[in-house]
Amino acid sequence: MADNSKKQVPLRLSSKLYDAIAAWAEDDFRSVNGQIEYLLTECVRQRKKNGASVPHELDVPPELDI
Repeated sequence: MADNSKKQVPLRLSSKLYDAIAAWAEDDFRSVNGQIEYLLTECVRQRKKNGASVPHELDVPPELDI
């Protein structure tokens, strides 16, 4: 039997990033949590599709022009 339980993960986001995701979530009729899960799922699916490697700058926060 598959384990369908979800893990809880504490996540810290900048106010600007949170606001941008919240607005996007509202446009897509999702909760913020649902939007984050959707975005992460799409990123993983895309990575599996094209085999792209994880960038070396992964731990460097992106510059957000929001």
